[in-house]
Amino acid sequence: MTTIVADRIAVFFDGQGLHQAARMLGFEIDFRRLFEFIGKQGALARTFYYSEDVDAARPLLDWLIYHGATVRTSKRKRFDSDEGERRPARAWAVDLTIDAFENCHRIDRFLLFSGDGAFRPLIAALQRRGLRTSVVSTIRSEPATIADELRRQTDDFIDLEDL
Repeated sequence: MTTIVADRIAVFFDGQGLHQAARMLGFEIDFRRLFEFIGKQGALARTFYYSEDVDAARPLLDWLIYHGATVRTSKRKRFDSDEGERRPARAWAVDLTIDAFENCHRIDRFLLFSGDGAFRPLIAALQRRGLRTSVVSTIRSEPATIADELRRQTDDFIDLEDL
């Protein structure tokens, strides 16, 4: 008898990017249903969620922790862009990359909820290690919330609206 082993999936959420994309599409994320959907795709091995440390996010962060997610928060930092604007710095991108590499030997599939093009080299590096990669974001908003280079690099692009 042959045993079929489900893919071990690790999910990485760029919290701010995910909620921005959902807001642009006009809906809220139901994480319970989302986790059930992911569980049907394979064995959910690890979940990581990266967010700003703000009071408004606390109920969601507590729920995620209670349901086994690793939550990483950072204080909002700002920097001056080349155009002279004050923009938030995304301090958790380095944490996400480190967590991905620390867990890549335990998983078969890397699922990233982000459209940030800065993650393209991470996706490429994980693919070279033999992992299947999927990115969830959207192209159906104006402007699109996924960088074209990230969408082209990943093995599977999943539009958030299709979930």
